[in-house]
Amino acid sequence: MTAKIVTISSGKGGVGKTTTVANLAVALASEGKKVVCIDGDIGLRNLDVVMGLENRIVYDIVDIVEGRCKTRQAMIRDKRLPDLFLIPAAQTRDKNAVSPSDMIRLCDELRAEVDWVLIDSPAGIERGFRNAIAPADRVLIVTNPEMSAVRDADRVIGLLEAEEKAAPSLILNRLNPSLVRRGDMLSVEDVYDLLRIEVIGIVPEDENVIMASNKGMPLTLEGKSRAGQAFRNIARRLAGEQVPFLELEAQNLWERLARLGRK
Repeated sequence: MTAKIVTISSGKGGVGKTTTVANLAVALASEGKKVVCIDGDIGLRNLDVVMGLENRIVYDIVDIVEGRCKTRQAMIRDKRLPDLFLIPAAQTRDKNAVSPSDMIRLCDELRAEVDWVLIDSPAGIERGFRNAIAPADRVLIVTNPEMSAVRDADRVIGLLEAEEKAAPSLILNRLNPSLVRRGDMLSVEDVYDLLRIEVIGIVPEDENVIMASNKGMPLTLEGKSRAGQAFRNIARRLAGEQVPFLELEAQNLWERLARLGRK
């Protein structure tokens, strides 16, 4: 195995980044891939709660870095998917407890063991962000269709360019087509025109997301939710498949985005 390291980031908190990590991890593991999630938000860990693993933490990422445990000892196996693991963040330390070189060493160790490593980056552009992007082969930026979130996403794109990372891809989360039609929410085209990066996924607004996160049961574990289907589609695109976008409106979004990409 040679794992692909994917960091999921955002400029603004509260856009659904951690939920995205959990759902993509479940989707990839459901397809028979071995997946490790790393919670990079040291001091404010939440990925364990969204994945329903908060009661099983013994060691965390700082314990690995400081030599108190081996990497495998800190990897919590998911209760439902045997090939899905979590390395949790430390809750009582700050982001300076881990360095970019620490993250690179950890991910290099995991590369030979798994298919995918998904890193949940803290929101913003400080030390935690730099830790999270250091080992990344690819970065996904999560944003909502609102100006403040898009502006912060643009800032992250600029920092990735400065770090000479490959061009990131965008996940547009919580899109509400009815608000877009009324002109009360940015459209896919609006966001693309502002950011000009590949759109890898569009996730519709879905109240089930919050309920699933509160229960520690990512939506991709069940097949009824349109948001869950959107996350499964993003995972397939990450793996290299050509998957049409969900038809959230009458016009096919795949065709619209293909036209946007030619502009």
